[in-house]
Amino acid sequence: MAGLVLLQASQGAAQQKSYEGREAAALRCANTLAFTAVALENAGRIGPAEKEVMLGITVMILERHVSGTWAEKKAALAVVRDRRGPGETLGDFEKLAQKCLKEFPIN
Repeated sequence: MAGLVLLQASQGAAQQKSYEGREAAALRCANTLAFTAVALENAGRIGPAEKEVMLGITVMILERHVSGTWAEKKAALAVVRDRRGPGETLGDFEKLAQKCLKEFPIN
């Protein structure tokens, strides 16, 4: 996966936070899980409790496998989200969900 670059203003100066390799893959997995959780709940396919579990897994992946502040991680997720359409993201879930959980364990 190509690197993910995030530009963020901090104390009046522009700083660059770059995610590549495993961190970029972890961000993609986190985005896929979060997006799918919300989509499935909105479609009535899972309940609020199941959605919260999936979102909790997303948070744990970000905590354990992505460096940076929460603001940087949140902004990076927005970049990933904006690069992937809903169909692509749901397709990623079908193809990558199990791999994501193996590659980025939360236990």
